[in-house]
Amino acid sequence: MLVYRLILSLFAFVALAKALPQGQVAARLGLMPAVQGKHLWIHGASNGELNSARPVIEALHAARPEWHLVITCNSDTGVDLVRSWRLSRTTAIPAPLDLAWVTKRFFRDWHVQAHVTLESEIWPHRVLNYPGPVILLGGRMRKGTARNWGRLSGLARRVMRKLAYVSAQDAASLAHLRALGVRSEAIGPVIDLKSYYTPPKNAVPDAALREAFPRDKTWLAASTHPGEEAIVLAAFKKARLKDPKLRLILAPRHPKRGDEVAGLIREASVPLARRSAGDQPVPDAVYLADTMGEMALWYALAGRVFIGGTLTDRGGHTPYEPAAFGCAILHGSDVANFASPFEVLKKANAAVTVHDAASLAQALGTLHAAADQKAGGAAAQSLLRPETDLNTLVETVLAHLPEA
Repeated sequence: MLVYRLILSLFAFVALAKALPQGQVAARLGLMPAVQGKHLWIHGASNGELNSARPVIEALHAARPEWHLVITCNSDTGVDLVRSWRLSRTTAIPAPLDLAWVTKRFFRDWHVQAHVTLESEIWPHRVLNYPGPVILLGGRMRKGTARNWGRLSGLARRVMRKLAYVSAQDAASLAHLRALGVRSEAIGPVIDLKSYYTPPKNAVPDAALREAFPRDKTWLAASTHPGEEAIVLAAFKKARLKDPKLRLILAPRHPKRGDEVAGLIREASVPLARRSAGDQPVPDAVYLADTMGEMALWYALAGRVFIGGTLTDRGGHTPYEPAAFGCAILHGSDVANFASPFEVLKKANAAVTVHDAASLAQALGTLHAAADQKAGGAAAQSLLRPETDLNTLVETVLAHLPEA
């Protein structure tokens, strides 16, 4: 524990230095004014984890109307995302540091009744210093992370044995969590929270967008990272030689890169229309979707989707969301973050793997026909349905929470 405290102290120093200009020091030290009432504390690393868990969060919120939720996140975008949900009895704030005195204060001030943490966010002081149940949902434990935990084997075993309920994201994560000390009786079924994704009710493009982007002529490059946009743009130019009516919506993973990506589009000598600037879609232009919280709109418009982060060393982003919209899926070979669902898609030939601009352009051509796009999307949608019913998971979690 001493080694962890030393490491965490260094991390805290850096984190507080970054928080100072953002005015978040109080939040990081758990000094935000607490809302009165009993709270369920839910924590996710970023907007991706929280968005995936939204169906579970909303179900828990509805099941315990006498409790409030305090939802914390390591990123500003995650906090903003939760606030945009406008859930009653819910407060979203930056996550407090995992310092012993900070976590103890947070538990006390917010009258925390139980703590639910998502995916890889296993913080020792939050687990060990809380007298109530700590639940891990969608637990993700990669080989390298497990190796690091193993270097502090005593601490790892204490932390893992304290977890009241664990639902791992995949079989490999479950094996690592078991090896680190999670109790057999605490282990639930393997569930990827992202498989519960359902299109939001407001994900309905207006008439102007539908007219500008016919589904069978539109493809989306979703959540792209540096190095991928150039490949996407080169593929677009190649594919348009055979299909001049092809439309591209380009949505970078981080909208703050909008200026950078706009520059790449101009360098590629392709017309540009920018969502953040209020530009109207133009038939020959790339539509740069550099805004937050609108990805569902772009999935609804696109018959084909290239999943970003798969042509870099990022491990790839979710296939569940495009599958939920019935989109035909294209992706690169780096899919470590979602190895299991991509393997399911691969075995059924329900997604197309690409490696560069040429193969991406070829794949777009192969999926030129609306019928082929629909067939691919329907197959992905069917294959990636969750194996465990959402209600079953929520009822299991509720069984581990204290009575109201």
